[in-house]
Amino acid sequence: MSADTLAAVYVSVISMSIIFLVLSILIVTIKVLDKFIPYKAPPPPPAKKTRPAAAPAQDHETEEHVAAIATALTTALGRSPAEINIVRIDRI
Repeated sequence: MSADTLAAVYVSVISMSIIFLVLSILIVTIKVLDKFIPYKAPPPPPAKKTRPAAAPAQDHETEEHVAAIATALTTALGRSPAEINIVRIDRI
């Protein structure tokens, strides 16, 4: 073996030893911290109340409902139909 190859092997062994040492120190540090500050799982989120699923309405029936609601809103608010924009309708 030449001197360059032997030097490269020494550098590789030393660098791998240093990396192994640093990783070992990190493992020990994490275990010590785990003893002093144990992990506490966060409380589970509150369960959402689900509404019973309604049967899907026909498109024609849904359009009629939206038209009826829009007409009622324009009459009650005294605005023109162009000023009313219904985005979502939720059943109560």
